[in-house]
Order: sequence, then structure tokens, then C-alpha cells
Amino acid sequence: MERVSARGQAAADRRGDFDPSRRRHLLAAGSLLCLAPLSRALAQSASPHAIRLRGDAGGARFDGIGVVNGGGATAVLLKDYPEPQRSQILDLLYRPKFGASVSALLAEIPGDGNSTQGSMPSHMHTREDLSYERGYTWWILQEAKKRNPALSLDATAWSAPGWIGGGKFWSQDAVDYYVKWLEGLRGAHGLELDAIGCRNEKGQDYAFVKALRRTLNAKGFSKVKVHAFDNWPKDKLDFVKDMTTDAELRDAIDVISAHVFYANAHATAEQQAMARAMGKPIWNTEDHIYLKGFDCAIGIVRAFNHNWILSGATRVVNWYDIAGLYPLEPYSEDPATVLAHEPWSGHYRVREALWGYAHYGQFTEIGWTYLDGGSGMLPGGGSYTTLKSPGADYSLVVETQGATQAQTVRIEVGKGLSSKPLCVWRSTAAEQFVRLADLTPVDGVVSLAVEPHAIYSLSTTRGQQKGSFEAIPKPAPFPFPYRETFETYASPAAHGWLPRYTADVAGAFELADRPDDKGRCLRQVVPVPTISWAPDWRPYTILGDATWDDYEVSTKVWLNPGDTAAVMGRINHVGTGYGFIPKGYFLELAHDGRCRLVAIRGKKDPKALVGDAEQQAQIKAGTFDGEGGELVLGDTMLAGVAPGRWIKLSLRFEGSRITGLVNDQVVLTAENRLYAKGMAGLLVGADRTRLSTPWFGELAIGQVGGPTPRAARALPRQTPIYVARKGARRPA
Repeated sequence: MERVSARGQAAADRRGDFDPSRRRHLLAAGSLLCLAPLSRALAQSASPHAIRLRGDAGGARFDGIGVVNGGGATAVLLKDYPEPQRSQILDLLYRPKFGASVSALLAEIPGDGNSTQGSMPSHMHTREDLSYERGYTWWILQEAKKRNPALSLDATAWSAPGWIGGGKFWSQDAVDYYVKWLEGLRGAHGLELDAIGCRNEKGQDYAFVKALRRTLNAKGFSKVKVHAFDNWPKDKLDFVKDMTTDAELRDAIDVISAHVFYANAHATAEQQAMARAMGKPIWNTEDHIYLKGFDCAIGIVRAFNHNWILSGATRVVNWYDIAGLYPLEPYSEDPATVLAHEPWSGHYRVREALWGYAHYGQFTEIGWTYLDGGSGMLPGGGSYTTLKSPGADYSLVVETQGATQAQTVRIEVGKGLSSKPLCVWRSTAAEQFVRLADLTPVDGVVSLAVEPHAIYSLSTTRGQQKGSFEAIPKPAPFPFPYRETFETYASPAAHGWLPRYTADVAGAFELADRPDDKGRCLRQVVPVPTISWAPDWRPYTILGDATWDDYEVSTKVWLNPGDTAAVMGRINHVGTGYGFIPKGYFLELAHDGRCRLVAIRGKKDPKALVGDAEQQAQIKAGTFDGEGGELVLGDTMLAGVAPGRWIKLSLRFEGSRITGLVNDQVVLTAENRLYAKGMAGLLVGADRTRLSTPWFGELAIGQVGGPTPRAARALPRQTPIYVARKGARRPA
């Protein structure tokens, strides 16, 4: 039985579907310290809370805080940003002591299938195929590591190609697939992974993790830590007990890992004790803070604190980092740090969330220690953690979410800790990451007045800054009209074999040589259904502006025997993040000449159609296709259609009138008012054993009856993501 994903559970919490008694408990347990210039009366309104620190107290190793890149095509548009904006966005996330300054990055190992917002191309579409130039994940890892050489790199898969294990992920095929990816990361991109997971949120398999450890050791990756099993339900750590009696399992799993401690279920005292006895750290390999504004920033700090205080988690990474995707896609704003929705304009926006990470990232480093006795809950609401460097430096991170009044904190600095003044940085809803006056210990003591709903970082370290850039370009709509011919990419490998601005929701639409050897085009190259992370549908890619209303979108298709291909329009929804059936229209042509004009109603739900007489009549007449919620508006057979030739498909929108054209001849028309606006896209056919792999000669969007748009070209300073390398192989 399919379970709701961790992302869905956290979203339910945001909607208010979370058990209210649980919410009240967390609020009561979890508010943190706030430092602020409060009045003496407020500061003395309660007895001080004493925090006694000793440098020789010992404690658990701090393994970092960070973000997930992937778990969806989260950076698909970031790769298309012009310079210097593209580098600025990356600096804000990964540059030390500048912005978020995260110390850990977990990337998705791309698998061709949808894993929330979209899909990313695999390095092995088939067993015989291998390419280390595809996609942008390699580039993200390179750029992040270039900014911070100490950054810890981690990875795991959400989806995977369908050839693996005959369609079953837990297999030696999947182990070997991982190793091939690691070999590409090392050999082609010069990077080493620090840790790897088994698979994101898809149960557990003891034989698999044992085989993974054995194979990593045999193939030269013995230093790569294996974490398991990255699940989110309340039984997510039940396997820990089995590790105590199964020596091979215990040796295979270097790190005990799970998701969503913050909103779901913390590691129990018994589980933490077993982990300590085995010498295994606990990591939260994906948490979620789906909140707006400053609430997201303070929620991030609260989650980091609570993960350590309540679960003993020494590393926490949150999904996800940079929203380099279309606003139409799910989770396009919350919980990202930077919104990078417009590569054509260069505009981006920093969210308050980024400064929540900074309160940890700019004051700590991997290898520090969670100082025993230096972390806990504030009596008036809030929490705090203390981390110590290998030397005498130390930092406190405090949040006061849920506090109703000011509190005073008394920090007693003991033996083995620096006596230097503490710098103090504060964030509130009004202003984020502001430096206050330093605090100098007197006789080893400093007292702090902290206000409600604020974040504070105190540290003996220096060099922190609120990084920013001037003259961020103003926002602008997607260019209209627009025409992509796929002919202007001198070195497709330098672009990861991906064109500008298309966002694959499922499958892989890659730059390819035209089948008639007359230039380049786009092709959907995944040949069989993937091992999906979420409920599956059909491969498609999107492009454009969700506000487009009346327009004509066209493409040229070259079909293989058995293929179908379609042009899409007025796409206004691409799924919820767990399932990706869109809402919009498409004109589809099959290899045998069958042509259909279809309205897609998203996820199958016939009950939602009650009250619409036209659609109910379609259901009764048998012309409503329940799979995918398809409403067939027209269906015909065309003469003269055959595989192996270019055929033009056009979809025209004029108010409620929708027209389908083949080779510029009207073949289907319909009146339908379901959708008035939306983006454009390309779609291919699918069945249980095969995906269509047609070629697309171009994609054009323009005024109805208007001239053919000029071919789009790269903008100034819109550069490739890779340096073109000799011998780069064309993807199969």
C-alpha cells in the first residue's frame, strides 16, 4: 500500500491536519532564546535561566546542517540564469560566512522519474547506456564544493530507471548503478561523496544495504558512509533494534538516518541509547519547514535545535535549497531560501528562511562538538544549543518561538572555553541577521535579555556577514512570442544536454541529433517506465507563463512505430508533489494517424465532475478516460500519417474555442471553458512496458494568426554550465 510521503505529512501539519495536542506539546517544548535590547524592567520580569558551560564536558560530534538539492527538479531554471546572478545565488547558499553558509548538501541521484516537482536525467537510461554529461546535478555539486571545500556531500535516489532489477529497486543492479554514479562523480567531475543513502522514503531492505556496503568497499569507495534507511513514518527507526543482533547489518550501516523528526516522531530514548552503544550517529536526512516569511526562518532554527535536543540527531538537512523552477510547480516558494523563477530576466528574491540557516551555518563547522550541558529548553518558551570548536571557541544558537514574554539567560563560561567577547547576531520578523553589540564576560558570566519570537547566535568566532548583492534585475514575464528550435547549442554536453527553460516533469527531454541528420532537436529518451517515487503518469515537459491565455503553440514531431506525441497548452497545474498528472489541454497524434484533442483534469476523481452536465454526459457515453482524468473533446483518424517523417502539431486557444491543427490544417475543434490560462508543453505516450521516444523539431508559442516568432538565442552572459570536453559522447 502506498503511504503518504514525508512531504505530504509535513504539508498536512501546515494545513492544520496535525494532531492539535501534538502541536501544543511541541510549542510548549520548543521555543528558544532571543537576544534583544530590552528594557531593564522586561529583562528582570523572570528569574534568569542559567546555562553552565564547561569546555571539558565533552559531547557528540556535530555533523553539520544543510539542504537537499533535488527530491524534485528544484534547480532546473537556476542553470539558465545569466552571470553574475547565477553565481550570486550560489554564493548566498554555499559561500562560508556570507549567507546560509550550509555545511552539508544532500543531492538526488537522478533517475528519470518525477520525484516532486519534476525529473532529472539519469546517467544510465538503459543498462548499456552511460553518460556523465547529462543534467545539472554534477554542476550543482561542483559549484557548491568550489565555494566551500569543507562542504559535506551526500546523495541518494528517489526514482530510478526501469531496467534496474527488472523493475524492483532493491537489487544488485541498483547497487551497481550507484557505484557507476560515484565513478562519474570522481572521474569526470573530480568530487568525492562523503555519504550515501539506500533510497528516499521507500522502506528498507537489509540484503540491499549489506550488498551496498560490500560493493562500495570492493570498488574503492570504502570511505563513503552508508546511512539508512531514510523513512518518515513513526516506525522509521524500528530497524535499529535489529542492528544490535545482526553484526553484518550493524557493520553495513555507518549512520542511522530517518526523516521528519521535527513534525512526526523523535527518536526514542531507547533508540538513542542503542545508537550510542553501537557508536552510530543519528542523522535527519530530510526535514521540512513549510512556513511563510520569518516564521520559516525561526522554524528552521527551532527544528535544528529540537532535532539535537529531542532526537540526538547530529546532522539535519532540510528539503530544499534554491527554488529554480516555475511558480506553477508544487512547493515553488515554501520552503526554499532563494526564489529563482526567472532566468530570462535574472531576477531572484532572498527569503527570510535563508537567515535561519545562517544562524547555524556562519557560527559552526562540521567536527565541532555539541557541548554536554549546553543545550535545552527555555522555561518561558524556546530552546538553545551550544557547540564548541576543537579549540576554545564556542557558539550558542537560541530561538524563542512560542515565548510570550522576555526572558533573561545567564551564561556561565567555565574552564576550557575562550574568554573572548561574544558577538551577537539577531533576527526578528522586522529585520534578519543584524549584529548587536558584543557581550564581554565578567568573572566568566554574561547575562542576556531575549525577546519572544526571535533568533540569536552568540559566538567567540568572527567573520560573519549578511551577504547581499546590489542591482538585482527587476522581474519580467517570460518572453512572448517565443520559439525554441534547439539548433543554437554549439555544444549540447556543455548544457548538460538540456535546453534553456524547459522543465521536465517526468521523463527526460534531451537535446539530440535530428533523425534526418539536418541539425538538432529535442527527444524524450527514456524508453521504459521508471521505478517511480510517486504515482506515475506520462513523460512531459513544460515551458512559459501561467498567465498566457489566447495563443497558438506548435511543434514538429517525428514518430517511431508505436509512438504517440502531443503538444500541450493552458497547463495550470502539474500535480501536488506526490503525483504529477497535470491540468490543461493537449493535441495528440499516434503513429497510426489517430488524433485526439483532450482536456486533462488532473488526478482521477470522477466525483469531482458531478454538477457539470457536459462532463457527466461524457462519462455516461464512455468517452471520459478515467486514467489521468482525461476528457476527450475530439477524436479522429488522419490519412497519410506514418512514422519517420516530420509532422506539425498546433493547438490554438481563442477564448473557449480550442482548435487542433495538423500540418496547419484544422482537424479538431471544441468549445470548453475548463481552463482559461496556462503554460505550454510537450507530452509523449506511455503504457506499462514502453514509453514513446519521439523527436520534437521545435516548440513555438505566439499570437493566433501572428507571424512565426524568431528563434530564441542565449542572452548575454547566459553561459553553459560545463566546459565543453573533447570526446563528450552524445547520449544514446
